[in-house]
Amino acid sequence: MKKAIALCLTAAMAASLLTGCGSKTTETTAAAENKTETTAGAAAEEKKDEAAGVVKVIEYDLTDEQYAFGVDKDQPELLEQVNAFIAKIQEDGTFNEICDKYFSDGEPAAVESAEYDASKDQLVVATNASFEPFEYVDGDSYKGIDMEIAALFAQELGKELVIENMDFDAVCLSVGQHKCDIAMAGLTINEEREEYVTFSDPYYKASQRLVTLADDTAFDDCKDAASVEEVLKGLSASDKIGGQQGTTAQYFVEGSDDWGFEGFPAEWVPYKSASLAVQDMINGNVKYVIIDAAPAESITKAINAMQ
Repeated sequence: MKKAIALCLTAAMAASLLTGCGSKTTETTAAAENKTETTAGAAAEEKKDEAAGVVKVIEYDLTDEQYAFGVDKDQPELLEQVNAFIAKIQEDGTFNEICDKYFSDGEPAAVESAEYDASKDQLVVATNASFEPFEYVDGDSYKGIDMEIAALFAQELGKELVIENMDFDAVCLSVGQHKCDIAMAGLTINEEREEYVTFSDPYYKASQRLVTLADDTAFDDCKDAASVEEVLKGLSASDKIGGQQGTTAQYFVEGSDDWGFEGFPAEWVPYKSASLAVQDMINGNVKYVIIDAAPAESITKAINAMQ
């Protein structure tokens, strides 16, 4: 933004020089024109540098999803408390304040986990802390939208917070087996997961997006999600699409009647985290990666910033 403002001011100054040059010499006019051209060239180079990167996100939502928390089926009172809390933080602006920390320039809050102790009054949360900006590890602490909500919810209940970090596939299962009270892991509501948990009211609208190498031009002419899918339908069985195991992306690529996805010809390659999938794409082992929109933006921004 600072660069853009600087460019606007430079262009305005150049325009002023040209407007008032009627009484000046030809040499002065030529110098002003040369300065303008030089400025324009510098601006183009700056814009090119800003756009440079290794990976990019194709900015079309491939799915329409809603996140919710998965509550232990045998704790209906906890479900009521969760729903009441979701309504509360959305109405009083707390939810937006938390999101602004991760989508704007706010400072994320570190969330600490206590050790599990059956003798204590604790809220045990199952998560997969490799899904930035919803849950991730930072040093000895947890951060993320879900993690900050978990901390506030535990405080609301007057309980000690325990965070159990595990593979994404195990999150709902652990709640279904009564090892954890609630799953908070950027969970999309769907019938398959309802076998293990009772979903709360939704709290976040989400979608899947495609991540490609920055120099890939296959989607340059796409105008919407449907045109992106047409390109994907043209892939072969030898092509590979990666993503986090057990997420919506897997069902989107492989196809699922429960999810209402037709699937694509490409082979699905699962990873423990979305960031590992993107890194393997950079290494040339998969053609594309499909992940949730917010993590897609976070991961590509972080990777490109390191270049």
